[in-house]
Amino acid sequence: MKDAKPSTSLSPWIVLALIALFALLTVAPLLWIENSEFPGADALAKEAIQEIAPDVEPWFQPLWEPPGSETESLLFALQAAIGAAFIGYFFGWQRGRKEAAPTGRRGAPPA
Repeated sequence: MKDAKPSTSLSPWIVLALIALFALLTVAPLLWIENSEFPGADALAKEAIQEIAPDVEPWFQPLWEPPGSETESLLFALQAAIGAAFIGYFFGWQRGRKEAAPTGRRGAPPA
């Protein structure tokens, strides 16, 4: 007699509903909030420094200025995605190495 395991997979309708909810929660604020800017920490820090000490000059200028804040956000997201992929690959590689290694001191599993 086989042990009955409960199914852990979700219904396709539930998955679609969750994707739709995610999309709605992502897009809704962009539609409701009008004339809003989303400045980064660099811009806010620059403004704060200018308020505190208006005569301060930057140490250096950037080699390349992105054409817009959207491009800057895109590059930041791309950098984050590459970093996340690298970290995920590293942990997957470590787990694969651990599973492929002989059991060693822990002993063999019971027969």
